[in-house]
Amino acid sequence: MSSSLTAPTNSQRLSYWLPRIATAVIVPVLLLGLIEGALRIGGVGVSLDATRPCVVDGHAAFCDNLYFTTTFFPPGMIRTPRPFAMPAVKAQGTYRIVVLGESAAYGDPDPAYGFSRYLEVMLRDQFPGVKFEVVNTGITAINSHVVLPIARDLARHQTDLFIIYAGNNEVVGPFGPGTVFTSSAMNLPAIRASIFLRNTRLGQLASRAMQPKQKQRQDWRGMEMFLAHQISEDSPLMTPTYSNFEANLRDMISAAQDSGAKVMVSTVGTNLRDCAPFGSEHRRGLKPEALAQWNEIARQAVWLESTGSYAEALKLYKADAEIDPKFAELQFRIARCLWMLGDFEGAKQSFVRAQNLDTLRFRADSKINDILRSVGTKSGTDVTLLDASSLFEKESVNGVPGADLFFDHVHMNPHGNYVLAEAMFRQVVSNLPADLKKLASPAEAPSEAQCDRVLALTRYDRSRLAADMVRRMQRPPFTNQINHQEQVAALMAAEQGQQESFDETNAEYQQALAQNPNDHLLHLKYGLFLGLRDRAAAYEEFRRSRVYDDVPFVAPDGTLIQ
Repeated sequence: MSSSLTAPTNSQRLSYWLPRIATAVIVPVLLLGLIEGALRIGGVGVSLDATRPCVVDGHAAFCDNLYFTTTFFPPGMIRTPRPFAMPAVKAQGTYRIVVLGESAAYGDPDPAYGFSRYLEVMLRDQFPGVKFEVVNTGITAINSHVVLPIARDLARHQTDLFIIYAGNNEVVGPFGPGTVFTSSAMNLPAIRASIFLRNTRLGQLASRAMQPKQKQRQDWRGMEMFLAHQISEDSPLMTPTYSNFEANLRDMISAAQDSGAKVMVSTVGTNLRDCAPFGSEHRRGLKPEALAQWNEIARQAVWLESTGSYAEALKLYKADAEIDPKFAELQFRIARCLWMLGDFEGAKQSFVRAQNLDTLRFRADSKINDILRSVGTKSGTDVTLLDASSLFEKESVNGVPGADLFFDHVHMNPHGNYVLAEAMFRQVVSNLPADLKKLASPAEAPSEAQCDRVLALTRYDRSRLAADMVRRMQRPPFTNQINHQEQVAALMAAEQGQQESFDETNAEYQQALAQNPNDHLLHLKYGLFLGLRDRAAAYEEFRRSRVYDDVPFVAPDGTLIQ
């Protein structure tokens, strides 16, 4: 008697394996979902959305969430935005603008005089019958991996226009190749999965359990923290950095478009002329004897430059460039000699080259701005490009931006912020609905002096800003720049040239507050000023500076405002 075995058909294999595979996948997912739900019900963890429900003057609103950036920064280094609030229900006749970006968008070193503030003053001046809400979500030290979830969150809140001014921190920000905050994994799906898991309550619980106990918490030390994280222009890590930035930028725009909002994409301006590279590295494979020759030529050239012999110094610098053109500081020195010899176009090219070669990459390089231009011009009719980089060139001596527009490498001074805001104002007006646009035709931005009066940018404050920047520049990597002393001297001169009496400053603040009594940031700045003389009056201004009702806050002088 014989028997035979028949091989199972594909249908039989499918019916056998499909339930088992489904069980292996679905059951763990359901279990994790149940655990996540239980943790939420049990009050474990917090919402890590960019905004949170809050109360403003007794009305429902959405405000900044102080826990949002805990996903991206370790304890002791948490960065937060300026407090902001938006009514939960946008009132009739309101036009809501959201600014997305990093420290330059935030308005560093003082958001009271950032471009979003100038823009709001301009719009309010020209359209008194329209309620403009300019919501600045900028945060220092973040990059596009952080800006994207902010954009997605704010797209849910009836935003009419997004302004994207970002790109300086793609290398040094969270998940970048030169970061100190997170892992530097460059795989975008892995980064996004990590962000998603960190935001869950289960992820928060696991993170706390896995976090090593440190005897001493690492605190924020500014740009000095990145000294050991230099990334060269030709590093293989730069390719995924650029592609990740472009993908995040496109997704920001898609989130805005899906909500019905318009988008203004801006390139970012950088200080080329008065900001020497923070870090330089020689090209790979440079032999010791070639390096010794390079150093000897450089030593002679630096001496010649210091004596004003720019043509002779330039010849030697160019000889060094034949040996190693990759050293960022060399390109900056070449640029300065060309500038002094009147070759401004050649100087500009070398200034740009020096920036792109800088191994401490705190500035957007040319490729970042190329991505912004490309995406900004190819994303649809509801997306417009503002080329701030080119704008600043046109506003600068011989087309090379410097200290006339910037405090440091990327942070604009009040004049730079005004110049950018004026260009944004024109584009915002062109994007307004027809029924609003006709309320001010033709719309012209108020002068810089008018805006400064409304913002109470007093001589006292100009001096204070310069002093703040001098203190900041007394630490690395600023102290490593070859023109460090020049930068500090210029700031100290600005500080000393802006003196005024207490009564003069006080009168300017009172005049500004009479025009805008509900300006929370203006009350805060006035409180800081009054604290020099009258602590009780300062406390009252701090109390008026509160943005929302449901959370007390600590004023800059340490006062707890309930």
